[in-house]
Amino acid sequence: MDNSLRGVLVPLITPFTDDTAETVALDALAALAHQVLDEGAAGLVALGTTGDPSALDPAERAAVLDVCAGVCRERGVPLLVGAGEGTRENLRTLAELGRRPEVTAALALVPPFVRPGEAGVLAHFRELAAASPLPLVVYHVPHRTGQQLGAATWTEIAALPGVVGVKYATGALDAAVVELLAAAPPGFAVLGGDDVVFSPLLALGAPGGILASAHLATGRFVELAEAWRAGELDRARALGHRLAALAAACFAEPNPAVVKGVLAAQGRIPSAAVRLPLLPAGPAAVAAAEQALVALAELAPGRSAEPPAAAALSTR
Repeated sequence: MDNSLRGVLVPLITPFTDDTAETVALDALAALAHQVLDEGAAGLVALGTTGDPSALDPAERAAVLDVCAGVCRERGVPLLVGAGEGTRENLRTLAELGRRPEVTAALALVPPFVRPGEAGVLAHFRELAAASPLPLVVYHVPHRTGQQLGAATWTEIAALPGVVGVKYATGALDAAVVELLAAAPPGFAVLGGDDVVFSPLLALGAPGGILASAHLATGRFVELAEAWRAGELDRARALGHRLAALAAACFAEPNPAVVKGVLAAQGRIPSAAVRLPLLPAGPAAVAAAEQALVALAELAPGRSAEPPAAAALSTR
């Protein structure tokens, strides 16, 4: 399996220089990228949903990509990049990304809003994969796209040449992902895309995930993946419970507002600003995520112990 599709990949937020959100803080973005890699992230994702690319103009998107590509080139780690929405936009973006040697794969969203049916989704990815100069990772997030996909369709998508994985974010461990994990072809990676259920997905054999809340606890998410791979079940369960609570807190308001709020409070980015239609996270939501980090810190690395009831899993 492609090593770029293993471990914890962090889909970077787009920081701004101040609360007006007028200017992208490129230096802060580079520093953040290095920080998560220092803590063990296997790679980065640029211009994914967490980076809010629809709120950026073309020059800003290019600048963000330049920064992320430079960091990945310097550190020798893979870079996945969001490829936009809709077949024509995807094809234009993929042609541009294909000229960047640092880009390992493109993250291609299941067509949103139009709900083309499973046959239409399969045809869409068949055309993209045939034309793309890059391997594709399918991004499946039905609560955003409105399109469900069954196990039979996933079997066909996973078999397409040039499709190397899926970011699976249905909000649950459904029958389709269980079947896909059991029968995924060689070279196809099922990556967790819902942070709250990352631990049980690892238990079922997923090789890694693309996790927004890993901005705040990169090393602990890496530790979790290593614990499951090593068969350290008590350690993995205890850590998974704490990280699920953190993830739930991070997604209590629309992503990436809470993550940005905590990063700003930690001094890792200059501002918690987001651009409309998003709003900054409220103080209570940021405080809840910070408290989840405190509870996480109470569980020493490598210690197998059940978390207290206060840190029990909350889904929203």
